[in-house]
Amino acid sequence: MTDSAYSIAFPYAFAADGLTAQVDRAALVTDLLEQLLFTRQGERLLRPTLGCGLPDLLFGPASPETADAARMTIQVAVQEFLSREIELTALDVRAVEAALIIDIAYMIRSTGEDGTARFRAETGGGP
Repeated sequence: MTDSAYSIAFPYAFAADGLTAQVDRAALVTDLLEQLLFTRQGERLLRPTLGCGLPDLLFGPASPETADAARMTIQVAVQEFLSREIELTALDVRAVEAALIIDIAYMIRSTGEDGTARFRAETGGGP
């Protein structure tokens, strides 16, 4: 990552002026977390180990066991792929009906700024 205040938006989009849309560092971290959570390993050609494979864990019903497995998988993936960008300060994964609710709290290493992100992953979709 660069130390600039802005980075390219994910997914890629155009701004109103026709140039590449940009986001601030907090939004960039949320984008990076989303990519990491929902990318299957092997899906990225040049980075086959990137991702935590959350969609693969969600093939069956949501349960406390699935939430625990997701929590461990997410924790390892964040440490491996985003530890240069953020320090994970809290991670909560819980099963609610047919979904996992993922709450992540972190500190951005370059600025010391705290941030949070929430993701909802529906279960039962399969590959």
